[in-house]
Amino acid sequence: MTRDATASPAHRGPVPAKAGAAARPSAKPAGKPAARKKPQPEDQPFGEFVPGLLIPAMAQACAAHGGSAPTLQLQEAPMPVVGGQCWRIQGELPGPRRFWLCFEKPDINSRKTFTLAESGQEPSLLEPFLVDEKRVSMALLVARLVQRLNGQKWLGPN
Repeated sequence: MTRDATASPAHRGPVPAKAGAAARPSAKPAGKPAARKKPQPEDQPFGEFVPGLLIPAMAQACAAHGGSAPTLQLQEAPMPVVGGQCWRIQGELPGPRRFWLCFEKPDINSRKTFTLAESGQEPSLLEPFLVDEKRVSMALLVARLVQRLNGQKWLGPN
């Protein structure tokens, strides 16, 4: 029995590669470069991101609840209650009500704590802040800070 030239390729054996053709590892069209992800604001260095983007976003979000915007500043200083150096955003609202959002390292994904104090008092309780989040975004930091302050009835007409 002779082989027919129209037999299916499965019966002919391996098909030789075309001369000059290179094997491609992916099925992407030739000539198009891989799409780069747009850098996120959170990818900026901590010292640029926090004062340049995060603090203004926090102030604006707090003021959107009907009260005045808090005074916010980034400092490298001792952590309230327990001591030890940290990076912290210190905020003050009228009353004067104070709060601190502390970062263990100059990285928004590092361990974070939160504390607050009513007028004339020192903070006495340090709370974990966003402990279950692997990757923290600016929107998440702002939303949770506003949620925490609003839960304390410090924002707007509560």
